Amino acid sequence: MLTLAEFEAALRALPRSYPALLVDRVDECVPGVAAKGIKCVSVNEPHFQGHFPGYPVMPGVVIIEALVQLSTLLAFESGQPMPHGIRSIDRVRFKRQVIPGDILTLETQMAAEGRFVMRASVDGLTAAEAEIVFASEPAAAAAQPPAP
Repeated sequence: MLTLAEFEAALRALPRSYPALLVDRVDECVPGVAAKGIKCVSVNEPHFQGHFPGYPVMPGVVIIEALVQLSTLLAFESGQPMPHGIRSIDRVRFKRQVIPGDILTLETQMAAEGRFVMRASVDGLTAAEAEIVFASEPAAAAAQPPAP
């Protein structure tokens, strides 16, 4: 597990802050190999207000974003440049609902430079899994129409 100082330094590297920061703790980080962390799911999170009223379920896109953030930390700790975005998300599977009170375990493994295999689970049961490829360069700027 990272020390508090190491964790806070790693979080400063992420281009996110509360409430968009979804990794609550990093338990393991082996640069170039894998990382493991947690997200404590609370009913106070803003997405639960409308997803769904009376039956709060964590949106799948939020679960994937938490995994992307952990993967970004692993890339950073592995000496890779900060990703410029996501090139692709493949093999996405949602297998279990995540609800307030759950502790979401986040795991990511480097498969190749810029490619990560990710898994989120609750009590050992897979909630979501996916593979991601980070963009190593910024996307080309949209074409601007000529000035009149």
